[in-house]
Amino acid sequence: MTALDLFSAISVVFILGMIWLRTRMHYRLRRPSGRKLQLEKAGRAYFACAIALLAIGWVAAPPLGAAFWPATAANPLLTRVIWFLLSYYVFIFVHQYLKARGIAVFKAREDDLAS
Repeated sequence: MTALDLFSAISVVFILGMIWLRTRMHYRLRRPSGRKLQLEKAGRAYFACAIALLAIGWVAAPPLGAAFWPATAANPLLTRVIWFLLSYYVFIFVHQYLKARGIAVFKAREDDLAS
């Protein structure tokens, strides 16, 4: 693994974490009530799609970048990072669409631990 591949891998993890944090932030509980947020079935699909889109970008971004922007053909890092950032913005709109349809990614559940 080259240093550029390592930086791309760190970028993927960072973008996935940003998607997770931004989405979860919209479901924050206002006060401590013994409840915690859990990922819903739609949320599992949401993050599976995010991972799939980022994985596709890992493979597809360098050839697409070389086709549309020949000056970057020697450096796939730039095209991958652009793909990852665009994926982040796509999932902002996907989350807004899900919220408009009333589909929750996270849901507050009672804590399973009995006091």
